[in-house]
Amino acid sequence: MVIRMKRCAWAFNDILIQYHDNVWGKPQHDEKMLYKMLILEGLQAGLSWEIVLKKEEAYNQALDFFDYNKIAQYTQSQYDELMSNSLLIRNKLKMRAIITNARAFIEVQKKYESFDNYIWSFTDYQQVKHYYKHSTDVPSYDELSIKISNDLKKKGFKFVGPTIVYSYLQAIGIYNDHEIDCDFY
Repeated sequence: MVIRMKRCAWAFNDILIQYHDNVWGKPQHDEKMLYKMLILEGLQAGLSWEIVLKKEEAYNQALDFFDYNKIAQYTQSQYDELMSNSLLIRNKLKMRAIITNARAFIEVQKKYESFDNYIWSFTDYQQVKHYYKHSTDVPSYDELSIKISNDLKKKGFKFVGPTIVYSYLQAIGIYNDHEIDCDFY
């Protein structure tokens, strides 16, 4: 007997299922993972999430496994090397944002003891569980993602618009936006 799991409608192929089942919507508190997901969400702007996930391993290799302390120190020649890597999304603004956001991330850590403290403080350190029957019911942004987006921008972050931040909140589990009939809800 084969047991079939019920998943959100958007998790329809192997790479999306893997992400859905193992990452998306699970509360995340690891600093490196919080940075990594912020970067990956920014890279997605204008692209499909599947494209970004397919390039994740290339980014792991190229970005010192998302070691934001190392990335914050990247030189122009390291930036140029990233821009010449055909395995990456070679958008100049997105590539600059990776370095800029590493520096801003470290500044937030200094002020709030950790980025985790900062980002989870917006929901009093609690997961927000939404009640959506269909993925199409999920908004692309909301009041909280606008508030966080504005705050991140004031802190010097790039590629952190309200839609990107909403997706980020889903990715790191601050928002549980699994469909209500999904086994992961």
